[in-house]
Amino acid sequence: MFPYKSSILLNRKAHRNLYLQLCDQIIKHIKSGKLPPATRLPGTRTLANDLQIHRKTVIAAYDELIAQGWIETLPSRGTYVNRMLPIVNPADFDHENSKQKTTTISSFSFSKRPNLMYSSVSFDDSPKIQIDDGSPDHRLAPIEELSKTYRNIAKKSYHQNLFAYGSTYGNLDLRKKLVKYLNQTRGLNISLDNILITRGSQMGIYLASQLLFNKRDTVVVGNTNYLTANYTFEEAGATIAHIPVDDQGIDTNAMEALCKKTKAKAIYVTSHHHHPTTVTLSAERRMHLLQLAKQYGFAIIEDDYDYDFHYSNAPILPLASNDNYGNVIYIGGFTKIIAPAMRIGYLIAPKDFIDEASNMRRIIDRQGDMVLEKTMAQLIKAGDIQRHTSKVLKIYKSRRDLFCSLLKERLSNYFEFEVPKGGLAVWVTLNNKYNWDDVVAKAGSLKLELNPEWRRYDPNNLKHNSIRMGFASLNEEEIYKTIIILEKVCAQL
Repeated sequence: MFPYKSSILLNRKAHRNLYLQLCDQIIKHIKSGKLPPATRLPGTRTLANDLQIHRKTVIAAYDELIAQGWIETLPSRGTYVNRMLPIVNPADFDHENSKQKTTTISSFSFSKRPNLMYSSVSFDDSPKIQIDDGSPDHRLAPIEELSKTYRNIAKKSYHQNLFAYGSTYGNLDLRKKLVKYLNQTRGLNISLDNILITRGSQMGIYLASQLLFNKRDTVVVGNTNYLTANYTFEEAGATIAHIPVDDQGIDTNAMEALCKKTKAKAIYVTSHHHHPTTVTLSAERRMHLLQLAKQYGFAIIEDDYDYDFHYSNAPILPLASNDNYGNVIYIGGFTKIIAPAMRIGYLIAPKDFIDEASNMRRIIDRQGDMVLEKTMAQLIKAGDIQRHTSKVLKIYKSRRDLFCSLLKERLSNYFEFEVPKGGLAVWVTLNNKYNWDDVVAKAGSLKLELNPEWRRYDPNNLKHNSIRMGFASLNEEEIYKTIIILEKVCAQL
């Protein structure tokens, strides 16, 4: 006889109704094989008495189980577990097996990609300072303007269509505002036909790579590069070719030499502030690269991830602003301007490419958050995004100056760097006498978290002994604490 009294535990304080709790537990025991098909269930009065609940609760539970097909009532005979259910080997009635277990190992095969593993995210809640590789300070996000605008849009009856399916190209109002905004701020010459809204710039990189590359097509990147882009290209089947990067950016002469030997399908550049070294692609090389793209017919994937943050002078216009032949795929977004959670980006390209990217986007994510996209359009129209950008530009410049001055003043025997002209991070080289593993470990013990996977900055084994240190997400107090901890770490090396 099944021990209903001890095997079914109901919680009167739970938000779920008692009859549904009873359903859940009977179903669980049927699934486990403890109540096999054709097992007779106790009468409603008997079970109600055993569980100390009202009989109507048991009746409601039985009715629900009958409706779902788990049990059946046979006239003049009673209530039984449905005889048509498959037989399951019964589990042991011990205390351990009676608990719900979390499955950790799949019983089916699937492809694993060890190269995509990234373990630098910490889930430790203890207070510490994190040095990222160049993220904005989410604490500076214009929360009041965002929430007020989002709320006003969401509650207007004439905006209810935003909660339905929308265009895979993105919210029309945002696309219109972005066309005007990008033409004014980036010197572009685009129309609605040239823009697709994405969930951040990474989706743009993914869509572009899926459309561009077939098996073993060649994509060219710098010998130091944004590794997530590399992984994205490899996932699309592309073969990666590396060319040098120096203080003028990616070496276009090396690109020309490569094009003479092999067919390049595309080149990936972070022209404004090369990732990870932060250098800006020179004007001469910009013009040379555009000429090469026209001559050899390859695409330029221009990832302009932090265009707005240039401190020495006005931002340098992107390659896309001088693209007269349709060679440039321009990618950007609002993640660096506002906060990482603001997953709105854009893909700019010739119309035929945008149309195809829209088709592919349909099977990946269908569409973005239409209310959020409408909110962004309103913030651009009201000038809130422009004002916020001007505000944080001053803050980040101040933080860059403080971080670099302290690093130079107190730790120049250990670290070398060039003050970046823009961006949100510094490319820092550790004295070759020392090892980043030691720095990372000792810093961690003092509640300063550096990137434990620092070798990812040198996949080609150039032995540059450098990493990116983000300063933008640290306020003044945190910068001082960071330098103090680094001084302690270096004293122990």
